[in-house]
Amino acid sequence: MWSELLPIGRHPDSGGYRRFAWTGADAECRAWFKAQAENRGLAYELDRNGNQWAWLGDPAAGDAVVTGSHLDSVPDGGAFDGPLGVVSSFAALDELRGRGAEFTRPLAIVNFGDEEGARFGLACVGSRLAAGQLTVEQAHRLTDGDGVTLPQAMAAAGYDADAIGPDPERLARIGAFVELHVEQGRALDLSGDRVGIASAIWPHGRWRFDFRGEANHAGTTRLVDRRDPMLSYAETVLAARREAQLAGAVATFGKIAVEPNGVNAIPSLVRGWLDSRAADQDTLDTVVTGVEKAAREYAEAHGVDLDVVRESFTPVVEFDHALRDELARVLGKTNDQDTGLRVPVLGTGAGHDAGILSGSIPTAMLFVRNPTGVSHSPAEFAAEDDCVAGVTALADVLEGLACR
Repeated sequence: MWSELLPIGRHPDSGGYRRFAWTGADAECRAWFKAQAENRGLAYELDRNGNQWAWLGDPAAGDAVVTGSHLDSVPDGGAFDGPLGVVSSFAALDELRGRGAEFTRPLAIVNFGDEEGARFGLACVGSRLAAGQLTVEQAHRLTDGDGVTLPQAMAAAGYDADAIGPDPERLARIGAFVELHVEQGRALDLSGDRVGIASAIWPHGRWRFDFRGEANHAGTTRLVDRRDPMLSYAETVLAARREAQLAGAVATFGKIAVEPNGVNAIPSLVRGWLDSRAADQDTLDTVVTGVEKAAREYAEAHGVDLDVVRESFTPVVEFDHALRDELARVLGKTNDQDTGLRVPVLGTGAGHDAGILSGSIPTAMLFVRNPTGVSHSPAEFAAEDDCVAGVTALADVLEGLACR
């Protein structure tokens, strides 16, 4: 399965992946998922929001156990973020069938659409729509860098964007969702563990900073006569690093748009997107407030106007404690004998579909060791034996939940 996915959407120059929502690479990944479901005799289903499902048992029976992740990527992303969870889900089902496990609850594997938000700027679109955290009107206003709206992109890919929206009936069928994911940090590598359990997702959001100045000639305009928004933006980038460091949080300006974007032109507009995350809400508020305060001071000093817009926000997600504890109990046992195995419990600053769904259904996450600590990059990595350990752990968890 892994070797079949590897070439899809891989850029020949960067070595990274460009599997963006409703593109050709996305279509290839979706076809791969459907084939995996059909090869196993699972009932394939595409929901109203473009999320893919593979069912073992009757979905209408309710109290289903669901696992899976996503197959799309960030620009030039790594191979493991998302796909490892989907591949491991199919492999865990194969493992359980090999054990002769008898399922007492329906089981489903899911591929959530547009988790990374690389094309339209909003993460977890598929799961947000299903959970009612993104309205149809908001979704229809999403636009990519080429001015293509989400409905237009979906229609071009052969899907009906008019059907999107909350899906409470589907979520009501689910009793538990467990997502396996490569760790996006080095905690497991430092502790020497192959697999860990998620405790919570840090609160996080994206803010757009629009610095508006005055376009002018780069060679003839005196420095004192300039209203250069690039200066205010550059100083704000440094302020974000400073505020995050002081608070023990993270803050990143990773995307920028400049108008008119000419080498010999002073910009009229510099638009930068801030991503900030922290262990708790108060700390995050402190960081973002500090960055905005500094940005406004810099803008005023340079005669630049500033607008700040919060484009997305996800509060702290505490994964279901009972489900988390059940995962720890299952993974701490071998052949029903308590081994006293310590299963590390980790917090994370990365958002996931499991976090979005946590407000609607019990959710939990497993992490697989990433020795590089790198994610959203071609350097992202997990060793094969660690991946196998993740499959085994996921199979053990699914057996404990769905085969009792």
